[in-house]
Amino acid sequence: MLKKVFYIIIAFIMGFTPVFAVTYEPDERINITVYEKINPAIVAIDAQLNDGVSAGTGCVVSKDGVILTGSHVVEDCKDIDVTMYNGHVYKAKIIAKMGKNRDLALLKIEPKTQLKTVSFGNSEDVKVGQKVLAIGNPFGFSGTLTQGIVSRIDYAKNRIQTDAAINPGCSGGPLLNSAGEVIGINQSIYNPDNNISNIGIGFAIPINDAKKFIQNANLARK
Repeated sequence: MLKKVFYIIIAFIMGFTPVFAVTYEPDERINITVYEKINPAIVAIDAQLNDGVSAGTGCVVSKDGVILTGSHVVEDCKDIDVTMYNGHVYKAKIIAKMGKNRDLALLKIEPKTQLKTVSFGNSEDVKVGQKVLAIGNPFGFSGTLTQGIVSRIDYAKNRIQTDAAINPGCSGGPLLNSAGEVIGINQSIYNPDNNISNIGIGFAIPINDAKKFIQNANLARK
């Protein structure tokens, strides 16, 4: 202990500020670990429309550049730009799309190197009250992490409800559990007063639906 104090005093005398290892709370470590693991596999999507740009988020699901997102993000688009976490931009094409109710689409880019991919969980294991994280592109702020809980499971509409902040630009992004597994694809927010920002009621498509969609799309491509 005296030796440590001695070195600190010497550091101050010589004009140096001692640097100590940063310690994080267990919950903080979960957030940091999940973010650093998953963010390289999350992309920002800008789809050109006749009257503007539709912005959303996507999850890289294959190393060769297949990306899962929401179909409404790329509906009636003319051109699609996909921006990786490191700023690299690729042109994308739609290779599969579901209807508005299920709201899923697959895009394909041609990367120069293999990409990081997300891991899927099992949405049947989702419980009300469990912690969830979301990574998205709200209002163009790419790579934004938010956290919350599963607030409700809507069995009738087959949606996972969460209070994790999901804003415009987050559609198609992942809803993650504490292990960093994707358990849902963020789709929409509840805005009864035509408020375009989050009020704490958001919805995600269960990932098991997305897994079936990807499997069927892959079979159709073969």
